[in-house]
Order: sequence, then structure tokens, then C-alpha cells
Amino acid sequence: MQTSGPGAAGGEIRIARIISRLNIGGPAIQAITLTRRLEPLGFRTLLVRGVEEPDEGAMDDLAASLGVRPLRLAAMRRNLGRQDLRAFGALARALRRFDPHLVHTHMAKAGTLGRAVALTALADRRPVLVHTYHGHSLSGYWSGRRNAAFTRVEQVLGRSTDHLIAVSQEVRAELQALGIRPREAFHVVPLGLDLSRFAVPADEQEARRRALRDELEVPQEVPVVVLVARLVPIKRVDRFLRIAALVAAANSATHFVVVGDGELREELHRLPETQTLGSRVHWPGFRRDMPDVLLAADVVVQTSDNEGTPVSLIEAAAAGRPAVTTDVGGSASVVLEGRTGHVVPREDERGFATRVVELLENPERRRVLGAAARDHVLATFALDRLVDDLAWLYREALAGRRI
Repeated sequence: MQTSGPGAAGGEIRIARIISRLNIGGPAIQAITLTRRLEPLGFRTLLVRGVEEPDEGAMDDLAASLGVRPLRLAAMRRNLGRQDLRAFGALARALRRFDPHLVHTHMAKAGTLGRAVALTALADRRPVLVHTYHGHSLSGYWSGRRNAAFTRVEQVLGRSTDHLIAVSQEVRAELQALGIRPREAFHVVPLGLDLSRFAVPADEQEARRRALRDELEVPQEVPVVVLVARLVPIKRVDRFLRIAALVAAANSATHFVVVGDGELREELHRLPETQTLGSRVHWPGFRRDMPDVLLAADVVVQTSDNEGTPVSLIEAAAAGRPAVTTDVGGSASVVLEGRTGHVVPREDERGFATRVVELLENPERRRVLGAAARDHVLATFALDRLVDDLAWLYREALAGRRI
């Protein structure tokens, strides 16, 4: 690790921030916003990104709005393949030109390629290495044999990484249990988001709620449950649809909105539960107007098998909406059981539906939980706090101090 230089002398610090892809979600939001927000503090960032799959959506509009111009590596893609060798070479060339003082990687593919390049192609001028686990793909995604191989890779890279970040206490505990590194080797740095657009004046909320419902053809006075998720296996939208059927059996007026898109779209549309729900389930795809979507909801849910810290639940809370979620990853850091919503074991679909119905039938309870949820996320997941946390960590790391 470097023990002198810009981090200690107060000059410009060059950060290479590498992310697997800028698909819609928390890691992409974080990588883009940090690139812009750290610049006035003396950090010049090269943001390197891979390529999204056609059905994943992308956060290019956010990057453009903030004046961030990522370097796109066409060979860095989600799936393993021969293109990874090309991505390695392209990334090595880019980093040697930029000559970073610190390399910070996000997500599994970028974490593997970025750290491998830094440890080999940049070995003669080794940068400080930081990796953030926004969750992990070491369970719930692959077969047992492939999980074991990927876990071994993470264990090896983990020992060579100067600073490991987990976005929640729960994610740190899971990584420790997998043998990546001991508990004390991780910094827990919660997500930080700009939640200002969810602060909608009270006199506008009803108008925006009604407009969104009209657009989606959702009746104005019915209860609405919203799920925001990519339509991929790990998000378990099939589970959501089974829960929706249980909720509809108890409250036949309820409508359900699934915001997102992905590889399972057609399969999910064909499920028996979808056919039974008929016009009461709505599929608007990816949306950019999340404040309006969430204001149109009465309850927001998440039914995943694996999560880091779910941005959709943070945003729901910022909009003053209570949530019900499966007890996975850092979900319980966002939804405080009984205080801002409910956290349910992931296989308890009937219990999950019961919690949703209870909230739908109690408007005052929803109001109290929603207000508490907003207070909680504004205090815990502020963008200014994240920027300060990482600026401090970077400077301490570059100064060679053990944190």
C-alpha cells in the first residue's frame, strides 16, 4: 500500500471506480453519484463500466444528468466467457493510462477483473484496492459446484484487497460465514442516496398519485400493492404472484403493480396466478418516475431470495410508504420489524400475505409506519453521509493507516 502521495499531501487523488454494468439498481446509482460528488473534495474519478443485457435497463440518464461520462468496456458482460480475456486487456490498458492511486470495484464481475488487473498489470505501481459487496452472488444464483468455485475466488481476492466494504451488517455476516474474511476485515458502509425527489409537498401527493393510477388504469379508490424488481429468478416474482393471489382472496378489490422488466417476463405472464388475477395485475416495465409510482402505492413489497440493501425499499420509505419484505440480506436494515413495516421469513408466503392484508385494512397504521419509515431512511441512508464516509476511508487508506 502507498504510504505517501496525494492522499497525504492534499493534492488530487485519482480513483478508478469499476462497476460490472450500470443496470438499474443501487450499485449503479452509487457509482455514478459518487463519481460526481467526490470531485469537489479532490478526487478525480475514472468510472469504468461494462455492458448491460438488453432486458436489464440502464442508468445512463442519471449519468448524463450529473455530467458523468463513464468509460464503456464492450467486453465486460454479466456472463462468463472468452470476452473476459478481452475485458481484462482493455481494463489493464485503461488503468495504466489513468494510473490510479486507488481502485474501487463494485459487483462480482468488476470485482474479479478489476482486482486481478490491479494485482498483475499494475503490480509495479500497485494502487490501494477497495471492493464493495452490495450483496453477493455466492448463494441462490448458481449450482453448488459453481458457488464453491466462485467462493474460493472471492476468498483469494479478499485476502489481497486492502479494504472490503459491506453495505449492511447482514451482508457482512453472510460473507464472514462464507469464509471470505473475518468480521473485523470489513467496513460496514450503508448505502447513501439522494432522496430529495421523494420529498413531495402534501398538496401535490394526491394529484400525482391520481395521475399515475389513471395512466396505469388502476381504479382510484382500490388498495394497491407495488413490487419494484427486475424480472429475474433471484427476485422471486413468482412468489410475489402467489402472495398476491392470497391477498386478493382476502381483499378482492386489491390491485398489484410490478415495476421492472427482465428475462422472465413472458414466463411470469403465463403463470396461473397471473391469469387468475387478470386485470388486477399491472406490468408497466421499468419506470423513471419512481416518486409517483410509490405515491400511488398503499404498501410496497419485496419477495427476493437474496438482496444487498434494496433501494426500492429505501425509496418506498422516503415516499412514506410501509413495506413488507422477505428476511434476506440487508432488508431488515431498511424495514424495521413492527416499526416501519414487516420482515417475514422468505418461505412463509401465507404469513407474508397476512401482513400485507393487515396493512391494507388499516390506513392509520400505514400512515404511522410510513412516517417512521421516512424518518429512518433519511437518517440512515443519506448521500452526504456516504460521501463523507468514503472520502475519509480513501484518505486514511492512502496514508497507509490501518482503519
